Amino acid sequence: MTAHNIQRPDWLRKKTVLSPAFLKTRKKISDLGLSTVCESARCPNLSECFCEGAATFMILGKYCTRNCAFCAVDRGRPLDPDESEGEKIASFMQAMKIRFGVITSVTRDDQRDFGAHHFKRVVLDIKEALPDVKLELLVPDFGGRIDLIEMIASLPVEVFGHNLETVKSIYPSVRKEADYERSLSLLKIAARVRGTGTLLKSGIMIGLGEGEDELGELFRDLAGCGVNILTIGQYLQPTLNNLPVKRYYSPIEFAFLKEKALAVGVENVISAPYVRSSYLAEKNYLYSLKKNV
Repeated sequence: MTAHNIQRPDWLRKKTVLSPAFLKTRKKISDLGLSTVCESARCPNLSECFCEGAATFMILGKYCTRNCAFCAVDRGRPLDPDESEGEKIASFMQAMKIRFGVITSVTRDDQRDFGAHHFKRVVLDIKEALPDVKLELLVPDFGGRIDLIEMIASLPVEVFGHNLETVKSIYPSVRKEADYERSLSLLKIAARVRGTGTLLKSGIMIGLGEGEDELGELFRDLAGCGVNILTIGQYLQPTLNNLPVKRYYSPIEFAFLKEKALAVGVENVISAPYVRSSYLAEKNYLYSLKKNV
């Protein structure tokens, strides 16, 4: 059986619920002119999170300048960043009574600073409007620029995240414009300069052709960087233009990988088929926080 016709197993059949709460969340996001990675990346948890009034906001526009083979986010010529983006996100969080927000972005290789100063402005605008709100960032690699990484990693946030996404050997086919070692370096810099109490997070997908030994190496690399939280989820092909799934992992295998990552020193591992990097982010933050007290 080829990768193109592997049948999706029963544990990967999630229902979409279009409840009044879901519609309210989607309308509020649309009215404010905001973008979410939930919609842009075709996240399978979209209806679950929107029903709870939760969303992961994607700043710096809708168009990414890279072409990662696993990702459904649109490619195109990006517009100038919206300077009021942070204020709009704060407005949404206040209206929906959100205590913990997640901010990510497209990659902006077209910007001289890779969008870093806009990232900083968004965070500070939200914190100014809502001083008690907690934030999690999921950032791009900022071209590996140490000064930019240090600036963003030292912002007053509760969680700083950067996804490794997959094992080193398949980066050329999965993330051809990214670099495994550059991402590890970013996490090491963040571990060094992050504020007191800020947790370090990363995430990967499995099912793209990685090997078990390679996953073990990746877990050791992340533990060596000081990563506190790791998410592991099943890769699901979002469109026909993206890479096909090469393997579906069972829930038992996800549990095994969780134990394997814990064994090498990652403090908190969330591992299940539908896990995504920002899935149940507040709950996972609070659990990790207790482990770090």
